[in-house]
Amino acid sequence: MTTVSAHGARPARDTRQRRAVEAALGRADGFRSAQDIHADLRAAGQRVGLTTVYRALQALADTGSVDTLRADDGENLYRRCGSVSHHHHLVCRGCGLTVEVESTAVERWAEGIAARHGFTEIRHSVEVSGSCTGCARAGSGIR
Repeated sequence: MTTVSAHGARPARDTRQRRAVEAALGRADGFRSAQDIHADLRAAGQRVGLTTVYRALQALADTGSVDTLRADDGENLYRRCGSVSHHHHLVCRGCGLTVEVESTAVERWAEGIAARHGFTEIRHSVEVSGSCTGCARAGSGIR
């Protein structure tokens, strides 16, 4: 069985290891690194290599099944996508709370800037980071 990408990516094979990675993401709260997912799988008795986890995550990202964020240290983080439509993220730097948002203004800006520079077939992602209400309160001692 293969999964066909809604984003035009090459179909990915449906393997036991890929299903295990998907299941681990489904159980996770928030974004997780490949190393975290690998450790979760190993702790659950799954025999899967770290390289296989990276490949599975990339395949899932290519199909739009997972959201990907780049952490401040440059590492990619993954979580099961909560929306099938194109969206962006608000991410709390304190606790990692992530809110999916849609913005027609961002879409128009991306299309316009690309057109002005002669780019076609554009893809983009927007991540806005800040402090959620809970972390802002905790930081100011109000919580």
